[in-house]
Amino acid sequence: MNRDFDGPTGAASSTERVYFGVLQALEQQKLVPGQRLIETDLAAQFGVGRNAVREAIQRLAARGFVDLSRNRSPSIRLLSYEETVAVLGVAEALTGLLARTAAARYSTRLHRTALQGVLKQLAECKALNDTYSFSRARRHFYRVLLDIAGNGELSRLFSAIQMQIVYAQYKSPHLLDTRFDDYKRIAAAVAARQPKTAEARAKQHVKRVLKIIAELSASESELDRAVSVTSF
Repeated sequence: MNRDFDGPTGAASSTERVYFGVLQALEQQKLVPGQRLIETDLAAQFGVGRNAVREAIQRLAARGFVDLSRNRSPSIRLLSYEETVAVLGVAEALTGLLARTAAARYSTRLHRTALQGVLKQLAECKALNDTYSFSRARRHFYRVLLDIAGNGELSRLFSAIQMQIVYAQYKSPHLLDTRFDDYKRIAAAVAARQPKTAEARAKQHVKRVLKIIAELSASESELDRAVSVTSF
């Protein structure tokens, strides 16, 4: 959902190398929510000075990817279940608006090739069960919808949703299947120029994601309680 998540198109500054490197490591699950970010390690990893690392961390914090709590090292943001629900509430509203706007502005002549192309990309990643490539294709899918919608303010707001953190924190094979099935249904409504149907399907998609996350959270809570009991 974030247009600049793939990295800069031209020569990257030292700060950009760290910024995009951390985002890509998060998506590849080389970094996980709650993990500390050590300035010296990042400086050595990306071959930059510590000032560039600090600037990148400040930029990541401003976008909500990094937690800058006092008296501790910066860390990848770890969402509570309540915060996750709040993120998905925003995602539901904006995803519905995006789908509705895209359906209203869809042109077969202008948009069909891009929409069909990203659906093919998603299907290929799904067939390979490649979660990293699927995540990149998923962002491409939303970029296509944003391009169709043609609303700059919606693009700005959409890029601020912290779904990368959500998907890094909650992992389930059902999420990939759900997203793929729902994206096809949303795209079909957009291509059919059915704004109300597209909006309803987009909102339902986010609700289905929340349902899976709620089940994962409940399972983790039960496991924690079981561990607590056996520890006595």
